[in-house]
Amino acid sequence: MQIPQIQIRQTPAILSIDADNGMQSLEQPQATVEMEQVRPEQHFTTTRSRLEINQDRAWDALGLGGNLETMSKIYSMASDMALRGLARIVEQGNRMADIHLGGNPIAEMARDWQRTFPEFDFSGEASYDNVDVSYTPAEVSIETTPGRVELNVQVNRPIHQYERGKLDIYMSQYSKVEIIPPQIDQLI
Repeated sequence: MQIPQIQIRQTPAILSIDADNGMQSLEQPQATVEMEQVRPEQHFTTTRSRLEINQDRAWDALGLGGNLETMSKIYSMASDMALRGLARIVEQGNRMADIHLGGNPIAEMARDWQRTFPEFDFSGEASYDNVDVSYTPAEVSIETTPGRVELNVQVNRPIHQYERGKLDIYMSQYSKVEIIPPQIDQLI
């Protein structure tokens, strides 16, 4: 005996997708930079150096000084010279007063007599110590104004363009189940 069978046919569902890719463009413009440089400045001011040489004392030591200075020196020594002159005259007078003691005081005084006047010797020894040298170096002052860089930066926004893609999802075929019953012969 044959057993009847039920047939089942199944058709699967088919899902279809239709997609177009989206388009995107991205552009970044460079930043706008404005730059200005301010130069540094320097100002120099200088004074002259100064060299002073004073030889007055050397000329005085050589007896070649100015008339006013020489006369002033003689004037300041005059009272002292007068006292020494008086002392010399007193001494000569005393020697002459002692003529009775022997000797020849007049001849001795004539021999000691000099035409030069040592008390009027107003010159001295000239040396490098009599020259006054003074040096004042030059002075330099520097004024500096520092430089700088001024930046002005403008950031540019990115340029973004986007076109949406297309996405369609649809059923190309629906699922179905078909049940086929067996044929049954009926014998009645």
